[in-house]
Formats: sequence, C-alpha cells, structure tokens
Amino acid sequence: MAHGLLSKSPMFHAIHRFATSDHGQSTAGGRRAERLNLLLAYGGWRDDSFADQLPTLLQPLGIRCIRSRTAQEAHAIIVHQRVHIAVIDLSTPADDSAIAQTQVDSLGARVLHLLRAMNPVPPMVVVRAPQVSERESARGLGDALREGAFSVLERPVPLESMLETLRRVIQRHYAGHWPAN
Repeated sequence: MAHGLLSKSPMFHAIHRFATSDHGQSTAGGRRAERLNLLLAYGGWRDDSFADQLPTLLQPLGIRCIRSRTAQEAHAIIVHQRVHIAVIDLSTPADDSAIAQTQVDSLGARVLHLLRAMNPVPPMVVVRAPQVSERESARGLGDALREGAFSVLERPVPLESMLETLRRVIQRHYAGHWPAN
C-alpha cells in the first residue's frame, strides 16, 4: 500500500492523533521531539517489508524506529537505549555470519527473553513465519504469549495490520499517550 493511501487510513490517523497531542515534548524549533522508541528486530527475509516502511512513515510523528538485523544488534540496542515498543521477527538471525548462511540460526525468541528482563518491560509484537499446522500454530502462539508478547502476527505482515497493532499497543499500554522518556 502506498504511503499516500496509507495516510488516509483510520489506523494512521489514530497514531497521528496520539503523536500530535500535547502529551509529548516539542523542540525549541517547534518540531516534534522523538518520544517513542520502536525496536524493529527483523530477519530481512523480504524487501519492502513493514520494517522498511515504518521508519519513513512514523518518524515524522515522533516515533524513532531503531532497526536491528540480528539478535546481537538487538541486544546492544536493548542495553543502551530505552525501548517503548518492540517488534520482533522470530527469524532474526543470531549475528551477521548467520545472515549469509542458508540455514539461518534464528534467535528472535532470545530477544524476547532479553526484553522481558528490562524494567519496565516494553510491549512486544511477535512476527513469525506462517505455521504448517493448527497444532504448531497454537503451540507457537502459546510460547510467544508466555514470553509476554502483546500480539503475534504471521508473515507477510501488511503495513495496515502492523499500524493497527501499534495503535492498540499505544492505547492499552500508554493509555493513548506517548510514554515519557
């Protein structure tokens, strides 16, 4: 979906309404300060994914999208920066050497565990590959929810679905307002 069409969607407007409310800070020049850090740990399995589109769309609203291609990068981000919301692709590889491998050693679940150790624990959205069977789907969903996931989405994730999920996260965890940094 093109950004022009997306900007007319109800989900985009709901996020925009939160972003432009008086609950955040403005810089001296009148521009919105970045008030929400969104971690995007994405395995890079597809070009033009939500992880590629969200930064361009959300940055003007004060959302700082921090991308990581590996679990190692995600760990460094978690240690050094406050994360308000995390979107974790379970196929996120361990490190750069795993990206080049045909059989990727994914550590997305490890990133979830690291996020759970944060204080406060940020809401987490899990992205996973389509499941082969109902049983596998239910087991994977249960595992993600036990790890504290707010929502579980299957790839490919339409941008509209991701925006709706982020709107729900902001509504539930931050009462419809940006968190204070």
